[in-house]
Amino acid sequence: MSFTLSTAVRRAAATALTAALLVPLTACGGGDSEDSDAGAKSTESATGAPKAELTVLAASSLTDVFTTAGAAYEKENPGTKVTFSFAGSQELAAQVEQGAPADALVTADTKTMDGLKDDTGTPTVIAKNRLVIATGEGNPEKIENLKDLADTKLKVVLAAPEVPVGRYSEQVLDAQKIDVKPVSQEPNVRAVLSKVELGEADAGIVYKTDAATATDKVDAIEIPDAQNAVAEYPAATLKTSEHADAAAAFVAWLSSPEAQKILQDAGFQQP
Repeated sequence: MSFTLSTAVRRAAATALTAALLVPLTACGGGDSEDSDAGAKSTESATGAPKAELTVLAASSLTDVFTTAGAAYEKENPGTKVTFSFAGSQELAAQVEQGAPADALVTADTKTMDGLKDDTGTPTVIAKNRLVIATGEGNPEKIENLKDLADTKLKVVLAAPEVPVGRYSEQVLDAQKIDVKPVSQEPNVRAVLSKVELGEADAGIVYKTDAATATDKVDAIEIPDAQNAVAEYPAATLKTSEHADAAAAFVAWLSSPEAQKILQDAGFQQP
């Protein structure tokens, strides 16, 4: 029998969850204990944003750029600490549904975010992305386009279809009537990239920004816009947040000129 937990029940459950229920958190800097105490009281920083210790659930493809963005936000807002938990969007959704304690959510697709309407504030798209074919450095198999991925001699890795990048990959391949039989289906885009980096796969479909983080290990084969898919990244506060104002300030900042420059420098497109 399936049922949906109420927000109140999830809030109570959240306090009982242990850290083991969460994927490992990556801190993007932080303040001293005095700053942390100030954050708990939700006092304001010099810029006017409430101080708090924020936990942000974010899609794996944002790992590098959000590490930079989080540090920039902390510098701009002394006394605030932003900690990220990175995973596939479908894993993040499961954490939210289980009541995991967090303040904001950023997914790699609108579909996942739309499925959490009862748990989030109104989402805002903060960036867009596109797909590329990642190959080993130097492209040893001479892969030129999507059609080449149908070669059964190639070891091709894709993300699982329930993962946004896996769904996008399936979408573009189906549109071109290309039948690819992946040797594995991974839980997030970073796992796909890792397989190619380690030589365990000849090619994989990843986001353009992920390939850009490993230019010394992989080559990125562009997919024409007419054959490509556009990934949208919505950000929203979580209704169970204990720092609602601070969470809202961070989500709003992601659309600011400073945050947008960080995203675009990393290869993300404007929303």
